[in-house]
Amino acid sequence: MAYTLITANRNYSSWSLRPWLLMKALGIDFADRIEPFTAPANYDAFRSFSPTGQVPALIDGDRTLWDSLGITLYLADRHPGIWPADDAARAFAQCAVAEMHGGFSALRNDCTMNVGVRVRPKPMRPGLVRDVARLRELFSEGLSRFGGPWLAGASFTAVDAFFAPVAFRIRTYGLDVGTCQSWVDAVLDHPAMKQWEAEALAETWREEGHEAELAECGDVIADYRNAD
Repeated sequence: MAYTLITANRNYSSWSLRPWLLMKALGIDFADRIEPFTAPANYDAFRSFSPTGQVPALIDGDRTLWDSLGITLYLADRHPGIWPADDAARAFAQCAVAEMHGGFSALRNDCTMNVGVRVRPKPMRPGLVRDVARLRELFSEGLSRFGGPWLAGASFTAVDAFFAPVAFRIRTYGLDVGTCQSWVDAVLDHPAMKQWEAEALAETWREEGHEAELAECGDVIADYRNAD
């Protein structure tokens, strides 16, 4: 039985992007089901398909898997290529994924994901300065140790999928990651990322809470989303 992956709005849902992109990039077949954010609180509606009331959720027969990391670990037990084959690269990738999953709170709060806009950000607070510096450090380590073009070597793996929402944020807010922009450009040019972006731009959904978060992050200087 094929998987069903439940995600939310392409513009906003960074957590949804991770397993969606990973499965697309590795050719893991799934039915694509979108449950958009339609209100500031979607918990009760989303509880009908996700035990946490959040997305993403992966349906595999009578099993429901939740959380982007939980889904990734489940897939890794069943499909090759989720993690790098090389031991050192795999250890790096797994630590980086865990760090992304549990950290970078200033980046999340001060640079909310919105694929279809460009923003002049507010002056960077100390936490965001530290997060961007850590991104440069982490990306540089992966690219230099394992040879690129992806963060853990020649193949796209889970670590690239987990940092892919950051690539959108870097572009949206014009964040400076120095020479690691090469990885950002490669991710943004990936066919699956371009598909996600095209679908984001085509969306007409606007959710008040996410739009308010965007306004707190800075001034929107371009909006490429479908206005209909």
